[in-house]
Amino acid sequence: MIFSSIIAGVMNWGVGGKNLNSLEMQKRLHLFLENNITTFDHADIYGGYTTEEHFGKALLQTSIKRENIQLISKCGIKYPCKKRNYSIKHYDYSKDYILWSVDESLKNLQTDYLDALLLHRPSPLLNTEEVAEAVSILKEKRKIKHFGVSNFLPQQIDVLQKYVEIEINQIQFSATHYKPLTDGQLDYMQAHTILPMAWNPLGSIFKEETEQTNRLKLLLADLFIKYEVSADLLLLKWIQQHPSGVLPVVGTTDENRIKLLQKLEKFTLELDDWFKIWTTSMGHKVP
Repeated sequence: MIFSSIIAGVMNWGVGGKNLNSLEMQKRLHLFLENNITTFDHADIYGGYTTEEHFGKALLQTSIKRENIQLISKCGIKYPCKKRNYSIKHYDYSKDYILWSVDESLKNLQTDYLDALLLHRPSPLLNTEEVAEAVSILKEKRKIKHFGVSNFLPQQIDVLQKYVEIEINQIQFSATHYKPLTDGQLDYMQAHTILPMAWNPLGSIFKEETEQTNRLKLLLADLFIKYEVSADLLLLKWIQQHPSGVLPVVGTTDENRIKLLQKLEKFTLELDDWFKIWTTSMGHKVP
């Protein structure tokens, strides 16, 4: 699998987020590529089932070659909105719905294939054999290259793995949401050669003011002096240094922040500083 070490998350590009127009999307696409970020993370529900279509139209207006980027999408959530008249938010992983969802994403993204398809969230009614059959058809028809899940726990992956290979799991992981370090999620992915991706990789540090985030902000201010990089880059590097090879999904559309992401390739956190971030977040030393 070939994905960039940082993944551009497009959840906030469209309706309900930054509401970028076509020219603004085109500009961001070029900017990410200029900074060696070539992988874009979608889900069919983003923007009320509209963001993929807007992104696809913008991509078509650029000079970017399809083979030079990677497109990920997720399916399975049925979300009531203007585009979909569902009575309640729920999950659907029937074979027919997966196949239909992928065809919709391909049409909206104006591409022949997805580099990866992920099941968005686990469902208690997930039929593993139906999922496996859908994935087999999609791979045979070359509509997807890789298959994985999002927000699945190890035991939920075990059930699926009996029928279909899981290559990716996109989970919530950050300095403030560090449970995957100790609850077996990242260990499991290492043991089973599953690629971890982390959504919300900056956690709650810039969203909430708590004892935890205040402690981290004080530490990051000191580390800023040492490494001469901003707090968000320190937090992303902390994720990247986990031996499982976690790929952070970064949701920024800010042009200056996108340009600064290339600095991640130029420094490494010292071992004690990596542990300082973790223990400061926990509020106590390691056992």
